[in-house]
Amino acid sequence: MFSSVLIANRGEIARRVIRTARRMGIKAIAVYSDADQSLPYVHEADEAVYIGESAPAQSYLDSVLLIDVARKAGAAAVHPGYGFLAESAGFAQAVINAGLTWIGPDPSAIEQMGDKIRARNLMAAAGVPVAPGSAAPVADAEAAVEEASRIGYPVMVKAAAGGGGIGMSAAFDDDALRSAFDTARSRAERFFGSPEILLERYVPHARHVEVQILGLADGRVIALGERDCSVQRRHQKVAEETPSPGVSASLRSRMLSAAVLAGEAVGYRGAGTVECLVDTETGDFMFLEMNTRLQVEHPVTELVTGIDLVEQQFLIAAGEPVTFDASVPVDSSGHALELRVYAEDPKRFLPSPGPITEWSEPSGPGIRVDSGYAAGTTVTLFYDPLLAKLCVHGSTRAEALSLARSAVADFRVAGLKTNLPFHAELLDNPEFVSGDYDTGLVSRMRQS
Repeated sequence: MFSSVLIANRGEIARRVIRTARRMGIKAIAVYSDADQSLPYVHEADEAVYIGESAPAQSYLDSVLLIDVARKAGAAAVHPGYGFLAESAGFAQAVINAGLTWIGPDPSAIEQMGDKIRARNLMAAAGVPVAPGSAAPVADAEAAVEEASRIGYPVMVKAAAGGGGIGMSAAFDDDALRSAFDTARSRAERFFGSPEILLERYVPHARHVEVQILGLADGRVIALGERDCSVQRRHQKVAEETPSPGVSASLRSRMLSAAVLAGEAVGYRGAGTVECLVDTETGDFMFLEMNTRLQVEHPVTELVTGIDLVEQQFLIAAGEPVTFDASVPVDSSGHALELRVYAEDPKRFLPSPGPITEWSEPSGPGIRVDSGYAAGTTVTLFYDPLLAKLCVHGSTRAEALSLARSAVADFRVAGLKTNLPFHAELLDNPEFVSGDYDTGLVSRMRQS
């Protein structure tokens, strides 16, 4: 096991990684920009190194700078968290070339899964169900119309190199597709440096369900259950739960087996997530994408399994066995729910930066808060406005929902707007409470 780790990230996830590193006796080295110097993770790390201006390009996205900092600080390993450079094959390879331990999958796996078209084709060849779609980048809007006639409307337009819902939109006819294609291509070029676009069959009534996998040091790939991520705004997740109330035992078994196949197809090592869409009308599921990193919503899996996923990441990267018996299916207990607390308007979901004048987290049995901010800190426009992840664990879904309602009511944040009122609304929404919901839930809530 390495003795020190540089955490190439910030906020909540940096704080989360620090917590496990310190428990394992690993020196935690943090990095921070101008905007982040007062955040809790900076002071909780064993060492914190200033890396530059607030703009990500001058700090958290500067791979050369980060590797130089890691060397000078004496770090033996690098944990990328999520976002920023976490899914950069180039950064992963640079870390390895510098003689440091990369806490993540092999760069080749990151590269193969980073391109959605390539990933679709690879998964199809491995026997993983995929939605009807394009097997190559779509050249232009007219080619998109021709491809859509083959796939069948409605279609989803996506950036091949993208993520986070950026540039995604559904089209139901030729004119809408032409407009969506041009918009998606422009955003893909701007945000991801690649104009390549793919089309997939759009499933109007779908659940977004993902499977947590671990690629072990001995070459095996195992699945640790699924998470339902269907509560979304602008194709971005807002709340997650496990187990999914919309997945039967037989469907779960098939999804977990397919996720293992997906990991095996790329020789996956470490923590990763295979994301799928489940058609609520047919019960079929199909591969969506693979995230070659730790997910934001990993705490709900930790709560029901009792497994520290960051610890397993460390162990696997060091070539050591995991802390549980991986030869048998992992037991899970109860029901867990995560609510992402953002600095944003709870109605329109627009960012709401500013100083935090009050911060009081709920606590008690079954409640976990992974937070990145505190009273006296400031949320800026430079980064994602995620403040914290409010997680609860109950013996049943009903118990978890009840605990979540109390925890939301007890979470006090002042000085800026947050989406806590939205979560209170969600937890009382009949559709959500029933468990019979899909990715259109938030849109329907805002239309009512």
